[in-house]
Amino acid sequence: MAEICQKALPVKPWREERTRRLPGISPVAPGEWLVVDDAYAAQIAHKARLVAAQGDKVLRLEPSARPAAGELLERILDELGAIPGFAVGARKVRCPDGRVVTVDRNHPLETCSKLVQEDLILLQKPEGADEHVLTGALLGFPASWMLAEKYLKPLTMIHTPVPEYAGDIARRVQRLFDGIQPDRPMWRANFLTYGDPELHQPRTEADKRPVHGDGLRWMRVERQCLLRLPRTRAVVFSIHTFVVPWARLDSEDRDLLQELCA
Repeated sequence: MAEICQKALPVKPWREERTRRLPGISPVAPGEWLVVDDAYAAQIAHKARLVAAQGDKVLRLEPSARPAAGELLERILDELGAIPGFAVGARKVRCPDGRVVTVDRNHPLETCSKLVQEDLILLQKPEGADEHVLTGALLGFPASWMLAEKYLKPLTMIHTPVPEYAGDIARRVQRLFDGIQPDRPMWRANFLTYGDPELHQPRTEADKRPVHGDGLRWMRVERQCLLRLPRTRAVVFSIHTFVVPWARLDSEDRDLLQELCA
């Protein structure tokens, strides 16, 4: 078990009604899609170990989605060029932790995994289909789900274990996916408590997240962004994961969370 925590949470979705409710979407400010924080080096290293050890459990790409994955890599390189600590060249990227990453365009998702903390999910809407389908993913830090169960499935089947994701919410999310514009990415956030700080928390749909009781707890927040790639029209669902010990939250946050989770 790896304990990789940020010093503080920059996002606290439980604080406001607009971020607590589903889908809780807000616009992403220019240049703020990707986040680099104090856990950058440790999260990147942990993700590298997972990619090497877990293979297609954490990284899958349907052949028809390869152009979208390539476009995603180029978009990430463009974004990183404006972030302090990165030096982006045509073939090499120097990262804030001192590593030099070779840009391998034949393996775009693997290259992305070496550059950004975010997990990256590609969703595409086949011609004539009603829903977007998960066609590729780099998923090192799942919060109680498994890529194998969601791969090549549409949005409603991806969200099967989520009781709130039904009826009107499902229709609203699909309309959101249909309407998102390349120059207008959006974000939302969720929050969960865990009994340990491990970022890699895969579970099947039938396997419930364990109750932590009165033991040690960690607060896990996911900043989730939706971004449209203009050329392939794929939607990128990116997930930046923050973890802090429960004790690091202030008393106001702890009291509010106890009330919400009761």
